[in-house]
Amino acid sequence: MTRRLVPAGAPLDPETEQLRGQVREFASQQITSGAFTPRCDVWLSGWDPAFSRRLAERGWLGMTMPREYGGHGRSTLERYVVTEELLAAGAPVAAHWVADRQIGPSLLRFGTEAQRQRYLPRIAAGECFFGIGMSEPDAGSDLAAVRTRAAQVAGGWELTGTKVWTSGAHQADAFFALARSSPVDTTDRHAGLSQFIVEFDSPGVEIRPIRLLTGAHHFNEVVLDRVFVPDDMVLGEIGQGWKQVTSELAFERSGPERFLSTFPLLAALVGELGHHAPSAGDTAMRELGSLVGRIAALRQLSLAVAASLASGQAQDVPAALVKDLGTRFEGDVVEAARQLVAVEPDPSGAGFARLLADAVLHKPGFTLRGGTNEILRGVIARGLGLR
Repeated sequence: MTRRLVPAGAPLDPETEQLRGQVREFASQQITSGAFTPRCDVWLSGWDPAFSRRLAERGWLGMTMPREYGGHGRSTLERYVVTEELLAAGAPVAAHWVADRQIGPSLLRFGTEAQRQRYLPRIAAGECFFGIGMSEPDAGSDLAAVRTRAAQVAGGWELTGTKVWTSGAHQADAFFALARSSPVDTTDRHAGLSQFIVEFDSPGVEIRPIRLLTGAHHFNEVVLDRVFVPDDMVLGEIGQGWKQVTSELAFERSGPERFLSTFPLLAALVGELGHHAPSAGDTAMRELGSLVGRIAALRQLSLAVAASLASGQAQDVPAALVKDLGTRFEGDVVEAARQLVAVEPDPSGAGFARLLADAVLHKPGFTLRGGTNEILRGVIARGLGLR
């Protein structure tokens, strides 16, 4: 039987669509009250712990976690609907995003009971935030090339090395750090890697900002200088880091954030072209129609992956496909907005001009974070048996 590259579709039931309406109404009320102004790329740059706690109060964080850990035992598709509505609204969801998206599921799968009790209830309450400690200088998207070392010492491990592109590290509580815990095996570069839970207030942790062109930042470089991690903060099994990380990447790469980062700009573009419909021209309408068609297809693919992940199936290949196609789409939205509307980007402006500025400034990172397009296409090619 031929393996499907894309899992079967996942229809949404009426109860889930009712939940969508509730989230949409909530987001609209928050905008009207001035709680937030819609922005692009909010899942990385829109850091607002108070907003995260308001979501937690409504049961919209930790949705798929078991109730015994402070979660709500709801379906993956219910969580999907909540996240896509918040992204579409341009809501400030960055504070809880990584913890809710992949740290929680990883702790449930690989963590000890003590680790789950320590972190999951606070994640579900919007009180504990995480970053990601995978990428390193000069390693690009090749996670097997990590040079951060974990040396075993009495009672635990000492980590020394540098991680980059760690969004929110300057505001978060901890991250999962991938490190080499045994020498490189020339026959299997993926062997000897392990994951550790590192809290950012640990001695030896230094966080350095990587600033955007505006001077603002969410990216960081995290330097680990002989940081002690006790044995009870090892995630999963020593030497199984590669297996754990690749399962974690399926959550990171397949969600709606991979094609909705620029949705507020796309919605504003529809409004701008609609306002000037008689003069917009057929070319503009065709370009807009193409973008709308692509986002509809990406959404169906992402929904299908979300449903499959809930059943525990490995979905690294379709997740890579979502990320590759989705982040290229996000960049194309930016270019279409620049070409079709005669408005200059203005970070201090309002409406379309500000959204365009947001998207232009964040665009360089779209095809890098979560794995470069070249790496992702290699994953897809191997899944198809082409390499």
